[in-house]
Amino acid sequence: MKALRSRRKAAPGQLSVRPVVRADLDAVIDIDAAVTGLEKREYWQRVYRRYGIGARGERRWFLVAVIDGQVVGFLIGEVRDWEFGSPPCGWVFVIDVDPRVRQAGIASQLLSTLNASLRRAGVRKLRTLLARDNTLILSFFRSQGMMAAPLIPLELDVFDGDAQAAPSNAAK
Repeated sequence: MKALRSRRKAAPGQLSVRPVVRADLDAVIDIDAAVTGLEKREYWQRVYRRYGIGARGERRWFLVAVIDGQVVGFLIGEVRDWEFGSPPCGWVFVIDVDPRVRQAGIASQLLSTLNASLRRAGVRKLRTLLARDNTLILSFFRSQGMMAAPLIPLELDVFDGDAQAAPSNAAK
């Protein structure tokens, strides 16, 4: 991760990618709110503690893309070991770019930086999950060479909105 920690001054208008710092969090929250329509400040503070502060020395990355001192995008990923029967594998949990500067290669550079870190860590695969109707992010990941993985996501509703609580004798 030494290459990521370089503090060389970027030329005006040049994109740089680096680890997040606390001062970046408001910009991350603003970008997420612009994209999702929801401000989730408490959520992002927890994410920062886990992937920003807590990531030092771990195989976790919370990266920001910066142009002229302004955060214009971010990515969070980590290496997960042996889950779902898989050898160590990189996962992207979120990647987002300020809608005003999309189509400038920012997300591609964020993903490329993560890929380089994963290669240095000896990881051979990168995976993500996304909503099947999110065609924008699906198109982005496909343009980066990602394709369907040999996994099938499954889910279960654990709470029926009409019920007060799950029945206590359901297993009988």
